[in-house]
Amino acid sequence: MANPKSTLPSGIRHLPGYLDRAQQEALVDIVRTIVTDAPLYTPAMPKTGKAMSVRMTNCGSLGWVTDKERGYRYQSTHPATGKPWPDIPDMLMEIWRDVAESPIEPEACLINYYDASAKMGLHQDRDEKEFAAPVLSISLGDDCLFRVGGLKRDDSTTSIRLASGDVVVIGGENRLAFHGVDRIYPGTSMLLKREGRINLTLRRVTLVS
Repeated sequence: MANPKSTLPSGIRHLPGYLDRAQQEALVDIVRTIVTDAPLYTPAMPKTGKAMSVRMTNCGSLGWVTDKERGYRYQSTHPATGKPWPDIPDMLMEIWRDVAESPIEPEACLINYYDASAKMGLHQDRDEKEFAAPVLSISLGDDCLFRVGGLKRDDSTTSIRLASGDVVVIGGENRLAFHGVDRIYPGTSMLLKREGRINLTLRRVTLVS
């Protein structure tokens, strides 16, 4: 059950309305360019091969992927095209430098597209080796109900509604906090050409030497 308290765990910050409408539109155009080079695909769960409800792609030197055979991992190439991922655009790097409060640069940006029925179960972002850098999440399009808990799956959780242009930073002592998306609110934004939500998640993967 979600805890009705509004205070987020230490190290987790919600920046509502961080991007204005013009910035959101510019970022959507950037995402479309990325998708032209690295098409959205439907990932599969490890072992079961069950299709996830989101479609995804990546940009950066590394991209997060998952499939039945090899499971969760980062790799330098698109699993369908075999081509290297596009670079992380300057606009995303500028957002990171402004709000991440970390000198460590990201190497991966996971791009998830949620349609009206998509969701993401509670999970930890723990496939990375460097946990000193935060996870930075940017919302575009329809609102969603975001839920975040503690370091154990059964810890109490807090739910907040994220709107287009919102940014969430997950770091510090709760860098490995469980979090997920319980639902999408269709038709709450006119940013995208169709209903749905785009989420961009910036992460550092390898250890800083």
